Amino acid sequence: MIPLEDSFNDILGKAQRGLKLSSEVIAREAATAVADYERVRDGQFDEALVRKVAPLFKLGADRLVAIGKGEWHPGTSHPANLDRVTTAFHGGTVNAYVIWDPASKEAAFFDTGMDAGPLLQIVRDRQLVPKYLFLTHTHQDHIAELPNLTRGLGIPAYVHKSEDIGGVQTFEWGATFPLGALQIETRQTTGHAEGGTTYIIRGLEVPIAVVGDALFAGSMGGGMVSYQDALETNRRSLFTLPDQTVVAPGHGPLTTIGTEKHHNPFFPEYQASPAS
Repeated sequence: MIPLEDSFNDILGKAQRGLKLSSEVIAREAATAVADYERVRDGQFDEALVRKVAPLFKLGADRLVAIGKGEWHPGTSHPANLDRVTTAFHGGTVNAYVIWDPASKEAAFFDTGMDAGPLLQIVRDRQLVPKYLFLTHTHQDHIAELPNLTRGLGIPAYVHKSEDIGGVQTFEWGATFPLGALQIETRQTTGHAEGGTTYIIRGLEVPIAVVGDALFAGSMGGGMVSYQDALETNRRSLFTLPDQTVVAPGHGPLTTIGTEKHHNPFFPEYQASPAS
């Protein structure tokens, strides 16, 4: 089982940086000592203090506590016609994906991970017909194998025009691509990256959203460009999808839109009842 990408204190840290709140302000509002808050932010779980500070960050306290206690994991089933390759990166892991049309065997690849070999092996094992390589964004862990993969697959790579790194095809958000009987739609999910793009694949038994670092199981990518933009584009482009949509993130396990509505601390507006 792939662990969650973010711990409770990773989530606190992302929210604090995104909202540009000092530890002194947080401690004052939570009526606690700065040192006590910073111990929690650095990973020492204290349920009572987590519940005090969560509202200051507009985080769902019940969901954050469930992650802090290790009581929650999405447990999403792996859908047919989706393969994930997980490779090591800086003490963690990064995901890349292959999705294919079952009739034509035309395949689309999403990000490269840190090793092209397993992706190329999937092509051979499943006798796929490579057609596209899509990039969710151009951070190094998602494009490290770009030359090897495009050469090995014999196909072009595509990225949103705001992250044109040369040698790739570009598109505008809203562009669609056919994949056999399937259709791939591009949606804006910026904030973590300037050109952050989610790819919605329709035509399989359930819709699939390949989101890069826009959304994780129980968390989201840090707002390295704009924290507010990261929140708002997720709400607009992802949380309007059907609940059964499988979310394939750049790090951590698969999840679904419905699961994230109920369990993601960054989006408490969807959570009317205690975590279960």
